[in-house]
Amino acid sequence: MPHLTIQATPNVSISHEEAFLKSLNKVLWDSGHFGQQTDIKARIVPIETFLVGTEDDEQNNGFIYAHLKIMTGRTLETRNQLAELLMSTIEEILNAEQSGRAALQICVEVEEISAVYHKKMLGR
Repeated sequence: MPHLTIQATPNVSISHEEAFLKSLNKVLWDSGHFGQQTDIKARIVPIETFLVGTEDDEQNNGFIYAHLKIMTGRTLETRNQLAELLMSTIEEILNAEQSGRAALQICVEVEEISAVYHKKMLGR
């Protein structure tokens, strides 16, 4: 079930988006908290317009926001572990890819999904 949504400002360099998502999905899978690899779903949602603070007209600041939604019942310790895994993986991958033009803030939020959640497989 986990749904991972990545939002990145245009001044954040992600050279290989599919490989980036695959690395994040793999770290989630390797955590041992999920039943099937195909349960993990990730996407990057581009941000066209953004502002950090009130005076960043030169866009010297950027951010990447990772939002992981998981089913209810996980402990705070587990949610923190997943956040740390995502944070360190994002930092490791993106640190080498940034040009230095913009200061980059990485934010990770792990949230339980609503108790009212339905899914259904079509096909196969």
